[in-house]
Formats: sequence, C-alpha cells, structure tokens
Amino acid sequence: MKKFRFSLRPVSVVRAHRESCAREVFAASVRVYVRAEEDLAGVRKRVAEFGATIFASRRERFEASEHAICLAGYRRECAAEIPAEAAVIAARSEMEKRRVEYLDAHRKMEAMTKLEEKGRAAHRRAANREEQAEFDDRRYVVSRSALTGT
Repeated sequence: MKKFRFSLRPVSVVRAHRESCAREVFAASVRVYVRAEEDLAGVRKRVAEFGATIFASRRERFEASEHAICLAGYRRECAAEIPAEAAVIAARSEMEKRRVEYLDAHRKMEAMTKLEEKGRAAHRRAANREEQAEFDDRRYVVSRSALTGT
C-alpha cells in the first residue's frame, strides 16, 4: 500500500504555527487584562478603606489636620481609579481583538485538519478497494484452477 501524502502539508504547518502564535498572543492579552482587573480592584479597595476611615473619623472627635490628610489620600485614590478603569477597558478591548484573531487562526487550522482527515479516509478507501480487488483476483484464479483441475 502506498503511503498517504497530504499535498497541503506545508500550508497546514504554516497555519498550525500561526494558530500557536495567535494563542500565545491571546494568552498574554488575557494576563494583561487580569492584571489590570486586579489593579483596579486594589484601587477600589483602597478607596473604600479611605472612605471608611473618613466616615469613622467623623463619628469620633474631629481633627482637621488628620481629616485633611485622609481626604487628600482619598482624592488621590479616587483619581487613580479613573486611569485604572481606562486600563481595564483598553485591556479588555485588546483581549477581544486577540481572541477574534485566535479564533480565526483556529478555524483555518480546523479546516486543514478536516481536509487531511478526508484525504486519509479517501486514501484508506482506495487502499481497501485495491486490496479487495487483489483478493478477488486471487480467489478467481484459485477457483478457476479448481474447476479446470490444473
């Protein structure tokens, strides 16, 4: 039986490489997005802590200097929340863009895989037909020689 040879093998190799690269870029963008989300969560936690501190200090005795320091820190953290949110939004959009690119590369690779599977199946069918024809020829020769007595 002749060995199966996939004629689009070079294309398949290139597409597999592109899919692998796209997967790595997508994974990196997911890590950036997760890091941005964690940074935003940290900023929001600090804002909540400052808010709780300011609220708690109002119930006790009021010291203007301490309150001013807390308020300045609260404003800084509130101001830091805006760029952190912008970073999350930018990371999410970049992640979605990379996800689309990866899915496109993956679909192209799946198409190559399906073509190769179809080619292998056709090769197997042809080999089975050839083997069956050879078997039939031998059986015919054997049965004919049995009939003729030779």
